[in-house]
Amino acid sequence: MENQPALDPQRKKEELRSFLFLTAVMVPVLSVAVVGGYGFMVWMIQMVSGPPSH
Repeated sequence: MENQPALDPQRKKEELRSFLFLTAVMVPVLSVAVVGGYGFMVWMIQMVSGPPSH
């Protein structure tokens, strides 16, 4: 088994930037999109089949 060479500083910087982009931008955007999509789906179902009844 061969040892991996140490990562160069440029690659570490790029990985940190990618991690921060994913955690600070993509996760909130995807969370809003999923919750909004679910709300839209429920709204459309209620438009077609009517509001829930008892």
